[in-house]
Amino acid sequence: MDRRTFIKTTGTALLLAPAIISDALAARERSLVAVAEGSDYPAITRRAINALGGMKRFVKPGDIVVVKPNMGWDRSSDLAANTHPLVVRAVVEECLAAGARKVKVFDHTCNDSRRCYVNSGIEGALKGIKGVECKQIEAERFRKVALNGTFLKEWELYDEALSANVYINVPVAKHHGLSKLTLGLKNVMGIMGGNRGYIHRNLDVALADVNAHFNSHLTIIDATRILTAHGPQGGNRADVKVLNKVIASIDTVAADAFATTLFGMKPDDIPVTVAAYRRGLGEMNLDKIKVMKV
Repeated sequence: MDRRTFIKTTGTALLLAPAIISDALAARERSLVAVAEGSDYPAITRRAINALGGMKRFVKPGDIVVVKPNMGWDRSSDLAANTHPLVVRAVVEECLAAGARKVKVFDHTCNDSRRCYVNSGIEGALKGIKGVECKQIEAERFRKVALNGTFLKEWELYDEALSANVYINVPVAKHHGLSKLTLGLKNVMGIMGGNRGYIHRNLDVALADVNAHFNSHLTIIDATRILTAHGPQGGNRADVKVLNKVIASIDTVAADAFATTLFGMKPDDIPVTVAAYRRGLGEMNLDKIKVMKV
């Protein structure tokens, strides 16, 4: 190699080095999962968020934020079918403290929406907080989106989720009769319209298609109590296990992978986790995920 070629080659490498280093750091950080434990649910929710850099890392002053819990079932909070209302409230309060102009909380419920919003405890937990909108889904606000996925080429998604500056995914960790577990990746069904029964023909691939198009900025999994059987609706307290944990990550796949272990399972036991990992949507290998207990 002559001198000119050497200078040209090394110069290019030096120019690229910061980008390469930045990408490597981002990849390493992306597989970070924060796990907070304790009986004070708002406090552990905040600890998990702060371990990732705090809500101001995700929410900027003036942002419209969607906080998407699971409140699809007409069940009280102790039955672990829906996200715990105190976890949801803590996330919403952190968004507002970070400067959010408005925080919208909604879910496309399976049971009667009015009963789900009330009996989940989420609507009541948010009542009276200025800057929060907790309203039922409006059917006319779904719009068809080109997904160009493996199974779903297009689907109706909720406009308010699509137009938000920040989307925060706040599922509960629970058993599911078809998908084995429902965690962060599956919680995206709450912004889907149309005939959702159709996607059960190829559920894991369909969910990977939607998550590939619509990425959560932050995933916070409520594992304060988990539903271990007869999900997703549950209804028997004997199926509920209290763990007092909240899990947070910017990588939904990694968050799901760790949460899977709470059920005595492995990430590759869950088809949607595998499908999303193979699509390059996140990390599922536990030995490549950094778990930070806070």
